[in-house]
Amino acid sequence: MNKTQRIILAVIAAVAFALIMRGLFALGLHGLYSVMTVTFLLGLPFGVGYLTVYLCKTETIAYSATAFFIPFIPIFIFFLITLCFKIEGLACWLMIMPIFLIMAGLGGITARYFKLKKWNKNKGFVYVILLLPFFLAPIEKMIGAIPGTYQAYTEIDIQASKDQIWKNVTRVRAIDQKQDSAAFTRFLGFPRPIKAELDKEGVGGKRKAIFDKGLVFEEVVTAYKPLQSMTFTIHADPYDIPSTTMDKHIVVGGDFFDVLNGTYQLEQVDAHHCKLRLFSTFKLNTTFNFYAGIWASWIMKDIQQNILKVIKERSESAVVLSGISDLHCPSTKEAEFCRAIDGVFLKRRCNRENYQST
Repeated sequence: MNKTQRIILAVIAAVAFALIMRGLFALGLHGLYSVMTVTFLLGLPFGVGYLTVYLCKTETIAYSATAFFIPFIPIFIFFLITLCFKIEGLACWLMIMPIFLIMAGLGGITARYFKLKKWNKNKGFVYVILLLPFFLAPIEKMIGAIPGTYQAYTEIDIQASKDQIWKNVTRVRAIDQKQDSAAFTRFLGFPRPIKAELDKEGVGGKRKAIFDKGLVFEEVVTAYKPLQSMTFTIHADPYDIPSTTMDKHIVVGGDFFDVLNGTYQLEQVDAHHCKLRLFSTFKLNTTFNFYAGIWASWIMKDIQQNILKVIKERSESAVVLSGISDLHCPSTKEAEFCRAIDGVFLKRRCNRENYQST
């Protein structure tokens, strides 16, 4: 068997190993296994990398770089297969891709080391590498996940009055797709915000935040200070969310991720300038919160910043429209025009012809 044939064989064997391990861990087997574990996150790609390089000819992996990068081939093929057959969602794979590629590369480097040391003749070590995750996973499940609570904090400066801003905070009118600036979450395929409705302003008010793809958050106001702050609980029933909306491993209100509450705070900086803050509290329930927390925070901040930008645009546009309407004064001998954009007071003389016509 020549070098190319050995590479093809190695890739096929590594992809098969990945699919088998993914299938067994997805089955759970009485709760002993789960794909949402550190064992799966690290063990599968490391095993893929090790097996790929182990089955290659020695001359193929003469360089360390080759041993590191060649396992990327079966990893990408594995990703494509699971995406095509809808075994996993794109968002999940994009988030774990960095770890999978790094661990696959390290697995390849490890296999190269033993192969050059001529230790690869002992096949027992290969079996240890490939089967070790199946022994470690039940131990990890017995230890259990440690739930963690996190906050995503965002803020924006708005040149508008508190009244104008607060109107856009309590009730968010329909957001056009062109106004959606959340490029990161849109790339991941997350639902985009459509609008938010509030039945009454005050404690006990019910707010409904509607996203596309059928995602709806039922919110209840728990603290309210007019023109200052509003805190609300957030609830999403995972059973009401269409299965095509979000990957089951990152669905809001599911076993691993949930958003608990949100808070708007409005602060007057000067006569024509305010600062609007929006922060949320969310919960993670995995054994790798240290990694999942980074992605969850990025996602929440991107969604929140998008909403703040919409509020800013609408509030400042209201100031512009108000300034323009102030310019339409009656034709009198001399008129003083009121506040316009950015709080600048403009004065000009009325049209002399209009004055003379009167």
